[in-house]
Order: sequence, then C-alpha cells, then structure tokens
Amino acid sequence: MKEAVNEKRMSNPTFTPRAFLPGAALLVCVLTGCMVGPKYHAPTTQAPPAYKEAPANAAPAAVPPATPEADPTLGGLGSWTVAQPQDASLRGKWWEIYHDPELNALEEQLNINNQTIKQSFENFMAARAIVRQARAQLFPTAAVAPSGSRSRSSSNAATAGSGATTTFLEVPATVSWEPDLWGKIRNTVRQAQYSAQISAADLENQRLSQQASLAVFYFQLRGQDALQQILNSTVAAYEKSLELTRAQYETGVTTQLAVVQAQNNLQSAQSQATNLGVVRAQYEHAIAVLIGKIASDFSISARPLLTTPPPIPIGLPSQLLERRPDIAAAERAMAVANAQIGIARAAYFPSLALSATGGFESSTWKHLFDWPSRIWSIGPSVSETVFDAGLRRATVNQFIATYNANLAGYRQTVLVAFQQVEDALATLRILTEQIQQQHEAVESARVALDLEMERYQAGLDPYINVVIEQNTLLAAQQILAQIEIQRAVASVQLIEALGGGWDNSQLPTPQQVTAKPEKAETVLQQ
Repeated sequence: MKEAVNEKRMSNPTFTPRAFLPGAALLVCVLTGCMVGPKYHAPTTQAPPAYKEAPANAAPAAVPPATPEADPTLGGLGSWTVAQPQDASLRGKWWEIYHDPELNALEEQLNINNQTIKQSFENFMAARAIVRQARAQLFPTAAVAPSGSRSRSSSNAATAGSGATTTFLEVPATVSWEPDLWGKIRNTVRQAQYSAQISAADLENQRLSQQASLAVFYFQLRGQDALQQILNSTVAAYEKSLELTRAQYETGVTTQLAVVQAQNNLQSAQSQATNLGVVRAQYEHAIAVLIGKIASDFSISARPLLTTPPPIPIGLPSQLLERRPDIAAAERAMAVANAQIGIARAAYFPSLALSATGGFESSTWKHLFDWPSRIWSIGPSVSETVFDAGLRRATVNQFIATYNANLAGYRQTVLVAFQQVEDALATLRILTEQIQQQHEAVESARVALDLEMERYQAGLDPYINVVIEQNTLLAAQQILAQIEIQRAVASVQLIEALGGGWDNSQLPTPQQVTAKPEKAETVLQQ
C-alpha cells in the first residue's frame, strides 16, 4: 500500500505545509519509540575453581629433591613457579617480567613498526567509519540542485510563440528523512558498533600474537647462541684431545686409529657448530620482519642466554574470560548477530519516508529570489510489503542460525582458551622436572668421560671408548639446552594464553567507536 500527498502552491492555494506538519510530527513522535528484535544477553560460562595443571595442584615430581650444580654453559638451573592468584596480574608490557633490556627494546620497536599490527589498526579505523555511516541514516538528508537553461523554439513551428527564446532558472532545496519507526537503523548502528568492537578485539589479539612471536623468536635465537657456546667448548676440548692423541701416537703409546677417531670426532663437532648458523639466521630474519625492518639491514649480536622463566601470575580461571581478546571478539559476534535479527524483523513493519522540496524558480535573474517566485512540495509516503514469498521469514531464520553458530563459536573459543592455559602450565611443570633430571644426566656423563679418559691414558681401554663418552656428554648437554629453550617458549605461550596484559576494560565502548577520529588517524599514507 502506498499513499502520497504531493501538492504545489499553484494547484492548491489553500494547502500549506503548516497544515500537514503537526500531524506528521505527532505520528513520528508516537512511532519512533518502537524497536523490534530480541534483547541481547551475554552468555554465561562456568569456569573451574582452579587450573588443574598449576604446580600447586599437580602431583609431586618423581625425581630426587636434590638439585645438582648448574652447568656454567647454560646460565643456571633454578626452578619454575606460578605466582599465586592474589599476586599482581599481568599488565601492559608483560615482557618486562623477563628483565631483558634487549627484549624490551625489540618489543617497543614492534609496537611502533609492525606492519601486521598497523594493518589491523586500519581495519579497526574502517570499522569505526562504518559506525558513523550507519548513524548518519538517523538524520535527514538535505541537497541543493540549482539549474538554469535558455532555449529557443523553431520559427517554423505552427504554434503560438514560435521562434521565442525562453529562460528558466531554478534553485530548489530538498530535504528527505526516513524515521526509524521500528529500530531498523538503530539496530544497524548497534551492529556496526559491535562489529567495530570485534575489530578492536582482533587488533589486540593480533598485537598480542606478534608480541609473543617476537619473544619466542628471541628466546629461540638466544637458545641457539647457548647451543653454539656448548659446541664451541666441545670443539676446543676435542682439539686438545686430538693434540694429546697425536702426541701419544708419535711416542708410540697409541695407534694411528686413535688419531683418526679423535680427528673424526672433532670434525663432526665442527660440522654441528657450523649448522647452527642456519636456524639462528632464520630467527634473526624473522625478528627483523616483526619489528618492521628489512632483514638485510638487521642483526643481533650473539649472547648465550638460558634462564629460568620468572613467576607468572595466572590468576583465577574465572578471570580468563575477561582477559582474552579473542573471547571478547567471539562474544561481540553474538551481539552483532542479535542486532541483525532486529534488522530483519523490522522488515515486517511499514516504513515511512518524509520529503520536502522548496526554492525559487523564474525566467529572469532579476526576479529569481522574489517572494512570488517561491515553490515548494511535500510528500510523505508509507510502504508495506504484502507478499515476498517467505523472504523476510527466511532472513530472520538466517540470522537466528548465525546467532546460534556464534554462540557455539564463543563456547568453543572459551574451551580452547582453557586448553591452551592448561597445556602451557603442564608443559612448564613437566619441563622443569625434566631439566632437573637432565642436569643429573649431564653430570653423570661428565663423570663417565673423566673416568674413561683416565682408563685410556692408563692404556686399559681403546680411544673409541673416549669418543663414545664425549659424544654422550655432548648429546646430554644439547638435550638440556633444548629443554631450557622449550621452557622459555612455554612461558611465553602461557602469557599469551592468559591474554597478556589485556582485559575487557580496555575494549572500546560503543560511544568510543562512534566518536570522530583524530585528524592524524585519517591521513592517507604513502
């Protein structure tokens, strides 16, 4: 059904806009308060009272309580612990708990120059612009379209005024507005606001991911430096063994076979030491990309570093739901789908459009803006769909299914979040136990090598036995270093699983994502 009133001054002198506007205004005031669609309620999720894999809740370690002396090539043994829930939680620059100035400097560069973070930020700015686009629909639209023409009719036309020149000038202004009778526009604004909040949460999730990747690559690189130090020390020890074996061969104490075995052992260790450069270079290049630098212009000096991770405040499991940006994004996706249901349901109700045009028209510039030259028209219209073959119902059902899917996605995100925390806690706890055991293995291998060297020098055993014990010690030291690297990486993964230093209070509000951005944020970059 469509009704329209479109009267001009010249056709109905008694009709004036003032006679129509009060009724229209009353109708708008009565109807604009209506809003269809379901009310949104955030989902509730039960959290466990404590983390199962936290050291305080884990079974006692099946290793002797004694702690062996730390291997000087590895930077110390120590033990890993979790800060208690009442301790201060992670805040802001979480990487500073490692007390590594070089890591701190790299993270600061990442926060400024990382291109992936910049891309996510611009996506967030685009989402904010969409909010303002949607909100603009709440207000009338005004346009001005001045026009002018001058024409001459044919002198040979058999009509009155043939051959005359005509001038027509018009300066009209049009105002149109569609009142938000059923909340369609308001739900559209809310949908855009919630989508912008999702983009903000995605930005923080991307920022955390890049920060964690940098810390992981950094500790991996320092671990390669520690492995390099182990192999360099081993090569130096093997060189001395080769010199000793050659001296014994020249004096007739040992055989040429022993010399060859010692030389082969040295060459094998040198090859391993050289190969470490491949992985280290790759980590160095990856760090360069993360901080926004060309890999060719970036380098990090070697510095062996394998330290015990600091105590990490894990908080209570119930706090995890507020500390992970991906969980916040999943919850906001549900709010978006809920708003979309309201938009779809608004299509069941009639829509009202108000339009008005006013201005001046004349055949001469002199009289264009005279009062008698004024023109106006006003035309409200109401439209309602009477048949759509089930289109509106299908649209509503679509967004109900989308909401249910997002609810399942939210719950899955929560489950994965708890899994990641438990995984990281278990990894840290178990690796700490393994490090204690591996330290004992290193000490045993070192004692065995010393004893075997004495037997070889006494002529009781062949040199191949020494080679076996040397390789056993080297392998034990390498395993220990690898476990130390894994533990450092696992500590970063735990921080990432806990959401870093973020929490829901940092998520921008609908009012904040609607606000006009700063001028610097809208500059076209080259």
